[in-house]
Amino acid sequence: MFNYLIRRLLISAVTLVIISMVIFGILKIAPGDPLAGFANNPNVPVELRAKIRKNMGLDDPIPVQYAKWATRYAQGDWQQSFLSKAPARTIIFRRLGVTLKILGSAFILSVLIAIPVGVISAIKQYSLFDQIATTFAFLGFSLPTFFSGLVLIYVFSFKLHWFPFVYDKTTSGLWPNIKQSIMPVTVLGLANSASLTRFVRASMLEVINQDYVRTARAKGLRERAVVIFHAMRNAMIPVVTIIALQIPDIFGGAIITEQIFRVPGIGSLLIESIGAADHPVVMAISMGIAILVVFFNVVADLIYALLDPRIKLA
Repeated sequence: MFNYLIRRLLISAVTLVIISMVIFGILKIAPGDPLAGFANNPNVPVELRAKIRKNMGLDDPIPVQYAKWATRYAQGDWQQSFLSKAPARTIIFRRLGVTLKILGSAFILSVLIAIPVGVISAIKQYSLFDQIATTFAFLGFSLPTFFSGLVLIYVFSFKLHWFPFVYDKTTSGLWPNIKQSIMPVTVLGLANSASLTRFVRASMLEVINQDYVRTARAKGLRERAVVIFHAMRNAMIPVVTIIALQIPDIFGGAIITEQIFRVPGIGSLLIESIGAADHPVVMAISMGIAILVVFFNVVADLIYALLDPRIKLA
């Protein structure tokens, strides 16, 4: 396993380098100028604008700019934001707490919904419960988060006036914070639980009629014990790996959800930075998400091998 881990880490490093090159190249050829504010300011002389661009290295060839960025990034320097003139690290970590609170709650909600619903649907295949659960899972999987978010805002904010539709970071108190987090957490949690429910159901259906499960029933064990200690124990092996892979995917959904509910997190910061051509912040966030995806792919492979002794990593 050690040799496999070293090989995967090397492949992951190469993958991240390629991803960084692609993202950096796209940002540089995309329309938009980080110094657009200066360009539109008649009080800033042309000579001063040219000097600022030269000092920031914006006129260097793209490969040179990438080499400078990669060298500093590898040393832990995320550079300074073009927009706020503050370190990109400071800006990102200032927003990270809100995102982690929303994403963490949504992730826990999706797991708590998906596993029991998926297991019961498999046990009661083709029953009314299974049909209802499958329908809702299909709808949750099909509907985009921006649509479901707008529906919740219309129903629970404008019609019922239960929850605020704009997230206020300055809100104090436990219940007010929970209240304003309910809708974004629900949107993300239900979207992820929908796909996970279908996978749990399929995994349970694959093992529920295996010989060892029928043997456990023949021994006179209670159905609950058969399901929990025999069927679920093996059915959850691939589910655990899928859960590990879903963790970075939630960040993608958060980008849209945070825009809908005006949550001041990483997702909204990424959109703002893209619009302002704030490349250091965009690169830092994008690489953070890329690292999470690559890391959890490796973790999923290792977890699968640890849980299933039939899998040998060489």
